[in-house]
Amino acid sequence: MSEYQYYEFVALDRALSAKQQSELRAVSSRGRITSSGFVNDYQWGDLKADPAKWMERYFDAHLYLANWGTRRIMLRLPRAVLAPETAEAFCAGESAGCWATRTHVILDLRSEDEDGDEEWWDEESRLAAIVPARAELAGGDRRLLYLAWLLCVQSRELDDDELEPPVPAGLARLSGPLRALADFLRLDPDLLDVAAAASRPLTEKEPSSDVLRRWVKGLPVADKDEVVLRVLRGDAGLLRSELLRRFHGVAEESPAGERRTAGELLAAAEERWAVRQQQIREQEEADRQRGEEAAAAAREQRLDELARNPVRTWNQVDELIATKRPKDYDTAVILLLDLQALAVREGGIFEFAEQMARLRERHARKPSLIDRFDRARLD
Repeated sequence: MSEYQYYEFVALDRALSAKQQSELRAVSSRGRITSSGFVNDYQWGDLKADPAKWMERYFDAHLYLANWGTRRIMLRLPRAVLAPETAEAFCAGESAGCWATRTHVILDLRSEDEDGDEEWWDEESRLAAIVPARAELAGGDRRLLYLAWLLCVQSRELDDDELEPPVPAGLARLSGPLRALADFLRLDPDLLDVAAAASRPLTEKEPSSDVLRRWVKGLPVADKDEVVLRVLRGDAGLLRSELLRRFHGVAEESPAGERRTAGELLAAAEERWAVRQQQIREQEEADRQRGEEAAAAAREQRLDELARNPVRTWNQVDELIATKRPKDYDTAVILLLDLQALAVREGGIFEFAEQMARLRERHARKPSLIDRFDRARLD
């Protein structure tokens, strides 16, 4: 299998200038470059640049995947909406790391699978599905950060006695972008479900227009001027999230109950997996039994019909064999097996054996037919 790598970068808060696009073109002659992003895939080569440096300089989101099993997501947020120390409290391993520049905090999330990725999808739809999670985080939703911490737990990069960070509300019902992120990074559903058990339901906050209007009127004039200026500068990518964060007065969430350790979460996830596997086995066994019972009932009904005129079925066998076609031989064998089962049920096995012996004798020069009889144990 040949190598395959896919790179996608997106500029969200501010469009790329013509100069920046030229700088990107100098690195990649065949990359698809626009004012909002860069996309390229490689069958044999590789990107001649450091994605982390590009994130610092140009972009707000990055997706990478390779068919040997590597998946990577990077998100850049202004320090005004995500403090470096907050990100560091959740991103504490190789699977989820972070670093800060003078103006931004960058999250770096990875997933590795030694078995590789054999199935591919529309890669360019993946980042678009995940990117809105960045605005959710900017608005104060800490679920993305908690998922990053769980990724480190899943990869066993933390000590078993490491305490979990504050559990955000709404883990049991992830938004579409967060679900897309969890799926892309192969986050264990059992681990996520165990973690979500300590998460309060997410309270939807939909302020009315009148409430928002009163709040806006109360803002200092200097703040309103800054908002308008940012819009005119084209620097309003996360402005709505920032304003809603300020409106709601987002604060740190407290854990719902006693904080758990990484080891406790892993053990609970493994137990949940084992219980689910047992349930699957029991369901498969029940399905198998129902299938066998249904097949047996259907065969009994078929034998009842056959018992009304077995001679006609023997004649059908002769007609099928006479065609000398392999497919008809197979059909004849099926009818003979039904005749054999009927003979066993009604105590006529010796008569069946005599007729079968005569059938074998008449067609002794048809080795493929005799072989079918032998394999079906039609003696």
